[in-house]
Amino acid sequence: MTTAQATTGASLRGREQSRDYRARRHFLGRSAWLAYHAPAQKKPSRVVGPQAKDPLPGTTPAGNLSQAISARALLLGERLDTRAIEGAEPVATAPLAVSMPGGGVAVLFRYGVIVLFASAPEETSAFLASINSFVAEPLAVPEQEVAQLVIQADADQHIDAAGNIMLPEPTIGRLQVVADVLAKSLVLAHYEIQIAKAFDLIEPLAATLRNKGRTGARGGELLRHIGNVLAIQHKMVGRVETGEKPELLWEHPGLERLYVRLADEYELRDRDRALDRKLDVISRTVETLLELVQTRSSLRVEWYIVLLIVAELILAGYTSLFHR
Repeated sequence: MTTAQATTGASLRGREQSRDYRARRHFLGRSAWLAYHAPAQKKPSRVVGPQAKDPLPGTTPAGNLSQAISARALLLGERLDTRAIEGAEPVATAPLAVSMPGGGVAVLFRYGVIVLFASAPEETSAFLASINSFVAEPLAVPEQEVAQLVIQADADQHIDAAGNIMLPEPTIGRLQVVADVLAKSLVLAHYEIQIAKAFDLIEPLAATLRNKGRTGARGGELLRHIGNVLAIQHKMVGRVETGEKPELLWEHPGLERLYVRLADEYELRDRDRALDRKLDVISRTVETLLELVQTRSSLRVEWYIVLLIVAELILAGYTSLFHR
């Protein structure tokens, strides 16, 4: 089995495992799934589901008035150890939400993203410093995506013409849904940039193959490209699950309407499919180039063997003539 075939097999197995995971979840049904995955001991949460009242005191306006809340998603690194933070009296779990000292709320995701609501710059800096040790492979400069929430009693949970997310009240369930969409959108934007850079690296190799009939790259370089593609696929499918609805909706289906509207506005599914197609193109291109490199190496080895046999025959011939 060639390295390219083994890589393709690993990628397919990862996708099949993800599909099997989702199939088991739908087969069991919501109640059985939650019972099966419920932890043996769970700390009581101070806020439960979409009926939970305002986790941001002072942000729910009276009457027909409206109140604006800032939301900022930050990609800090490759992973975030949310288990180490759960001891700090979480407001809610799945995804983890914690209160900030100044009155804001932070929603944290294990794939390295946090979403901050109603957080002042000083509070944000202090909170980031407090969780810095829990971030694996931190980025030098965190990437971010911002949004504005408008809280209005008669709002219909939609995005207005100005791009504001309209909510009737900022319950923790709604904030978790908004955070999930913003976090996925930020991760997709991050990988859109990474894949664009990968295309810039692969394009000259394909052009060299077309114009000169050779790959113009070594096996080690191509293997690094394959590893990069597999790493992106692993995080998108296995950790972030950009194409899937959050598990929060299994417990609180009433939030699904909000999630569907936000996901459609941020084009999560379309962007996920586009990235998947681009990853597939990069993977097939690199695997083809790697197979050509391996074929050329095999031919070179065969020629070396032929030359060694010829040289041995010549030496044997000289030796027999000398002994005569």
